[in-house]
Amino acid sequence: MNVLDRFRLDGRRALVTGGSRGLGLEMARALAEAGAAVVVVGREPSRLDQAVNDLGVVGQVDVLVGDLSTVDGAVAMCNAALERFAAIDILVNNVGGRRVNEPLEEMALDTWRQLVDLNLNQAVACTKIIGGAMLPRGWGRVINVSSISGRVAIRQMRGRSYETAKAGLTMFTRALAADWAPHGVTVNAIAPGPFLTDANRRWFAEQPEFQSQVESTIPLGRMGDPREIGPLAVFLASEAASYVTGAEIVIDGGRTLW
Repeated sequence: MNVLDRFRLDGRRALVTGGSRGLGLEMARALAEAGAAVVVVGREPSRLDQAVNDLGVVGQVDVLVGDLSTVDGAVAMCNAALERFAAIDILVNNVGGRRVNEPLEEMALDTWRQLVDLNLNQAVACTKIIGGAMLPRGWGRVINVSSISGRVAIRQMRGRSYETAKAGLTMFTRALAADWAPHGVTVNAIAPGPFLTDANRRWFAEQPEFQSQVESTIPLGRMGDPREIGPLAVFLASEAASYVTGAEIVIDGGRTLW
C-alpha cells in the first residue's frame, strides 16, 4: 500500500452533521471523493436536496433530516441513522453556531443552556450513540468540529457560551480518546478559524469593513476557503491517521499565533 492509498476511505460510511452547507458540506464532499459513502444530516429538506445534487456526482450520498439544536433531536436522528444504516464508521460532529451575541449579564440562562446544547451536548449525544456503536467493531473515527474560540476569546463577540462550549468539546475529545483508544476508535477535533463561508459572505456584505478587520488578524492575510478543511477531515478519518487520537488540529491561517 502506497502512502496515498492510506488516505482512501473505500468501504467506509461517514455521517456528517450540519453537512448540507458551509464547512460541513465541504468535509462531506472530501470524504465522498476519498471513497466513503456519506450520510449528510441537516434540518432543511431543500438544502439536503441541494447537497445531494452537489455531492452525488462524486460518490454515494444519503441524507437524514434532523434538528440537532436539542439533545432530544440529536438522539432521534442517531437512532434513525443506526436503524437505517448497517454501520457508520466515521462520525463528524459539525453542528454548532453562534446565534446570539449579547453580554452574559444580559443573557437569559435558558438561552445559555440552549447554546451549550447546540455547541456541545448534542455532539456528546451523537458520539455516545453512533460512536458507541463503533466500539464492538473495533474500528471507528469520531471527528469533532471545535473552534479556535475554544482557545481564545474573540474580541468582537459577547456572551461566551460559544467559547465555553467549544472548549468543553475539546476536552471531551481528549478525555474520550483515552477511554476509547483500547477499542480501536480514535477521537479527534478540528479547530477552524475564520473561513469565508456563505454565511460569513452575507455578514461581510452588510459590514464590509469587518472583513478587513478580521483578515488583518490572520498572518496568512486572508480567510480560509471552505474547501481547505476537507483534506484535514479525510486525514483524520483515514488509516493515515491511525496513530492520531486526542488531538485538536487548528486550521486558522495562523490566527491564534498573535
